[in-house]
Formats: sequence, C-alpha cells, structure tokens
Amino acid sequence: MSMLRSSALLVVSLAAVLLSGCATQTPYDYTAYKQSRPRSILILPPVNDSPSVEASYTVLSTMSMPLGESGYYVIPVALAAETFRQNGLSNPADIESVSIAKLRQIFGADAALYTHVKAYGTSYKLVTSESVVTVEGRLVDLRNGMEIWKGAASASSAEQRNNSSSAGLIGLLVMAVVNQVMESTTDMSHKMASVASVRLLMAGRPGGVLYGPRSPNYEGTEPAPVADPTPVANPAATPNGATAASASTGQSSK
Repeated sequence: MSMLRSSALLVVSLAAVLLSGCATQTPYDYTAYKQSRPRSILILPPVNDSPSVEASYTVLSTMSMPLGESGYYVIPVALAAETFRQNGLSNPADIESVSIAKLRQIFGADAALYTHVKAYGTSYKLVTSESVVTVEGRLVDLRNGMEIWKGAASASSAEQRNNSSSAGLIGLLVMAVVNQVMESTTDMSHKMASVASVRLLMAGRPGGVLYGPRSPNYEGTEPAPVADPTPVANPAATPNGATAASASTGQSSK
C-alpha cells in the first residue's frame, strides 16, 4: 500500500508541476514592437546552421510573401542581395555582422529581419522519411538597435501522414517506400520552408509578428487568428507568391 500511495503522490506532484507550468505562461510582450511601429523591413539572408548548402537562399525566397501580406513594405530581396554583392558581401554570416547604422543608411528600412535556419532537409529511416525545416528569427529596429520581436517556427512533411498501426507491417513498409520516393523526387524541403516561413512571419499567430501599417487589421483591433498552413499543399506560400507579394508592395511609398 505504501508503494501505491507513493506512486499516486508522485503522479499528483508531476501533474501539479505540469499544470503550474501551463498556468505561468504569459502572452508575448509587444511593448517594444508597438513603440517601434516599423513600416518597412529588410530581410537579411538567413544564416545556415544546417548541413544543407541550399538552405539559406531557399528559405530567403519564401519570406517576402508572409511579411508583405501582413502589411509591411519589404525591401526586394534580389535588390538587397545585389547591393551586398557589390559591396563584397555574399556570406549570410558576414552580412549579419554589418552594423545596423550602415543597413539603415543604405536601405532606409525601419527594421531588419535576422534569421537562422536550424534544420533543413530530408532524413531517411528504415520505415519512414521526413523533410523538416526549422527557422528562428528576430526583428531589430534599425533606428535604435533594439530587438522588438523574436520567434521560431518549424514544418515537417510527416505532420499529416496517417501512420496508423491498422495498416499492418506490410502496409507501413509500402507507405514508407512511397514516401521515400516522393521525398527524393520532389523538392519537399522547399515546400516545408514555405510553410515554416508562413508560420514564422504571417501576422495574427500567437506570439508572431504584428500587423503592419498596410494591413486593415493594423492597430486597435484584435487580429483574427490565421489558419495553420497545410504542410504538403500550401499554394499561397510558393516562390511565385513570394515574388508577387514583393512586387505588389514594392511600388508603395515607405
């Protein structure tokens, strides 16, 4: 009986810890963000912390769309990349080290988005495969150097798969083969990069960026929740969509 009582007390204690942890979670503090009120954003090439060589510029190509749709003027990434190249900078880590005063002087943006790709690519296992992209980002006010927001997002191609054990071993093996063929013949990591960028940079998500001045939801109103993008089928977050969003915002005055 004493062992049962001790086990019961342990379970209750663990539950109390978990509940208290949930209860102490506080909403994101947007004080600095609201004081900053950025209108234009410069997206710096993501620093690649993953083994995949194409991660940085693949993720970069997906970031303009969600920020543009959220109501910000986004400095065209191609223009920014060419400007850095003409100044002898092509490595994202070197670009990240450029002073905020210099970035402000050259591009005139209110804020810069610094990002790191923490995971990118497809991993293959015995009976499954998975493409995962994880990105961390932070917004820095280029007028005073203050960090006004930071966050992280991830997307996986395995999120919507039905891995029910009812399929049996043969069924699981067949599904694993099909998934591996799809992962290896399609650029699934790029699709996951699009989903991760939307999750990170589309306004209206808990703890995410705020709506910009070109959004009808800017200031004063509680933003409507944004639906979570579907990892496999996400037509809104395509490279063409990103280009179109950049073009549509690029003609506006700051």
